[in-house]
Amino acid sequence: MLETKNLTIRFGGHVAVDSVSCAFAPGTLTAIVGPNGAGKTTYFNLISGQLPASEGQVLLAGEDITRLPAPTRTHKGLGRAFQLTQLFPNLSVQENVRLAVQAREMARGAGHWAGHLFSVWLDRKGWIDEAQQILEAVRLADKREAPAASLPHGDQRKLEVALLIALDPKVFMFDEPTAGMSVDEVPVILDLIRELKSRRDRLILLVEHKMDVVSELADRIIVLNNGQLVADGEPAAVIASPVVQQAYLGMAPEEETT
Repeated sequence: MLETKNLTIRFGGHVAVDSVSCAFAPGTLTAIVGPNGAGKTTYFNLISGQLPASEGQVLLAGEDITRLPAPTRTHKGLGRAFQLTQLFPNLSVQENVRLAVQAREMARGAGHWAGHLFSVWLDRKGWIDEAQQILEAVRLADKREAPAASLPHGDQRKLEVALLIALDPKVFMFDEPTAGMSVDEVPVILDLIRELKSRRDRLILLVEHKMDVVSELADRIIVLNNGQLVADGEPAAVIASPVVQQAYLGMAPEEETT
């Protein structure tokens, strides 16, 4: 469903992601791990279109999307949570999710809407009902009327997940989805990811530094270090490998931002 071929990006003389080639199959959850500064988020940025590749390719269902901008990649089914954060910060939580549901349906049925202006209003109740169901799943139903900008950090992360679920992409990309959440909030997000994983026609990529989360959720782990792919395989074998033990020795708790 998704493949990177020799994907590379240089910042001046620094190679942040160095010729990474990986193929990802539907129905799997792959965790991308590595020490601080390893290039995990940069690799995510290359896949989702936030950064242009210096070399290599990104393929989605066999189509070369390497030169496409991030919004076009989203429309083609590549969904990344942070891209959707607070689409409309002054609108309510429910309206944000409802608009994401509406955008998905209108994109899928562009021809249907032409010449049927009243269809938008006829289907509005269905969009609202679906938005409410999604908010209940992420435990935000009691805050549906609150402005999105007023949410505390943990609830903003839940809203990110809600918006991503509303768009229903082929590929779900989560960059540390539980960061900043309380202990009580984390299981809600992990349960949602498990549910998405059970859909065998979807692919999940997860950047995470909490190895307990990784070992519980992942079917596969790939390890980046200094921008290079240094390990790839089943979780138990990868976690136990010397290269991973060395890479994580003295790892800082915070994810890189470059």
